Amino acid sequence: MDFSVKSGVINRLASSCTVVGVFDGRKLSPSGRLLDQQTGGYLTSLLKKGDIQGQIGQSLLIHSVPKSPCERILMIGCGKDKGADNKQYRSIIESMISALLEHQIKDAICSLSELSISGLDLYQKTRATVQVIRDKSYRFEYFKTNKSKKIVLKRVTFITSDRAQIKPINQAIAEGLAIANGMDKARDLGNMPGNVCTPTYLANEAKSLAKAYTKIKINILNETDIKRLKMGAFLSVTKGSRQPPKLITIHYKGLTGRNNAPVVLVGKGITFDSGGISIKPSLAMDEMKYDMCGAASVIGTLRSVAELGLPINVVGVIPTCENMPDGNASKPGDIVTSMSGQTIEILNTDAEGRLVLCDALTYAARFKPDTVIDIATLTGAVLVALGKQVTGMLTNNSALGKDLNKAGLNAGDRIWELPLWDEYQELLDSNFADMANIGGRDAGTITAACFLSRYAKDYHWAHLDIAGTAWISGTMKGATGRPVPLLTQYLINKSCSNKAT
Repeated sequence: MDFSVKSGVINRLASSCTVVGVFDGRKLSPSGRLLDQQTGGYLTSLLKKGDIQGQIGQSLLIHSVPKSPCERILMIGCGKDKGADNKQYRSIIESMISALLEHQIKDAICSLSELSISGLDLYQKTRATVQVIRDKSYRFEYFKTNKSKKIVLKRVTFITSDRAQIKPINQAIAEGLAIANGMDKARDLGNMPGNVCTPTYLANEAKSLAKAYTKIKINILNETDIKRLKMGAFLSVTKGSRQPPKLITIHYKGLTGRNNAPVVLVGKGITFDSGGISIKPSLAMDEMKYDMCGAASVIGTLRSVAELGLPINVVGVIPTCENMPDGNASKPGDIVTSMSGQTIEILNTDAEGRLVLCDALTYAARFKPDTVIDIATLTGAVLVALGKQVTGMLTNNSALGKDLNKAGLNAGDRIWELPLWDEYQELLDSNFADMANIGGRDAGTITAACFLSRYAKDYHWAHLDIAGTAWISGTMKGATGRPVPLLTQYLINKSCSNKAT
């Protein structure tokens, strides 16, 4: 799909379809008013008939508009003409793309960026429009013999009357496309079945990134290397699987000289999670192919960063394996020693994500990071606490938490901070080891983060629990690509501060 920008007045530009907004009370947007004047009040006459009121979610396609330079006009409900926010704007764009796809329109001129949206400037609105259109156009049909019809929409053109806006709009388009490409990569990996997307498959995806972008280098460690590092917690998870584990490191070098300490992204890469000996119920177990969405988001984010060429250093660390039941699998009650030397009593083999992550967090320290962020589908408890709307976040550094929250709000990929207080740590006490790998039923998301925090004391660290946001269940089942927008926006913001210094 091609995105571009043109300067001019909308009532003088020919197109197969021009998109304009309608506010509550059947009020036309500024571009809509221009087209209405061009057509001698034709749009106003239709609005008076009540076919569209202006509520968000409504749309009306008009054919053969007299005296109009465009073949069709698509009117989109935009709600109140003042006070709309980021979420509402995205809903408006979703309505637009749904209508364009439904009516099989090949190209369209979009004027909706002129809407006044609280907290979003023209640049941000343009970028959000690109991302939402690409998101709604996504299809995963690798394994279908009868594929659905290809998306008809081929071109979207943004319109501006100010030529000075052309450059920033083009930059916003490029940024939106880079984030969308990263999201698509994360979604493709998440949607792949576990018999295809194995640890070796993820390693090959990392190799493909390195081939595509000169600023990316990779290092892949096998089981022998992992043993040499004494990653006993990580290895305890993979014992029941026939798929060899991998520790994947992806280096993006976008900055040299001073202030070049990297941001390290650690992504949980359990390519299938049966629960191990503490086996999960069979209902919806197929969705445990999504337990590598943390790893997928790291790969997707690094693709976005490389495509944008951001002036920042980023290291992706992906511990990846399967969690399967087997005669050799770890058992409840087993005690293992992590890379850090701390011992862990495994009370539940289905709390495996924190076992691979804790060794990866210890490993991350060797890169002398500016910041470490781990991303994991870690706990069902985060769904109980926050649902599927926002990602749970816990951190040992309040400034980092504020930066992530700001990035999430700007990217439309929100987080919510949960407390990481010392009194929760005692829930991990063990009679036989330094700690247990679970803390009981209460505060499951928090105690999981408390566990990880014991391995992240030497740097600024945040934990993102994406178990509620990484995929959608039900008839619309599929990976979402989150939190690629959040992470990329955070890195964009941080790279801007690098430029300033």
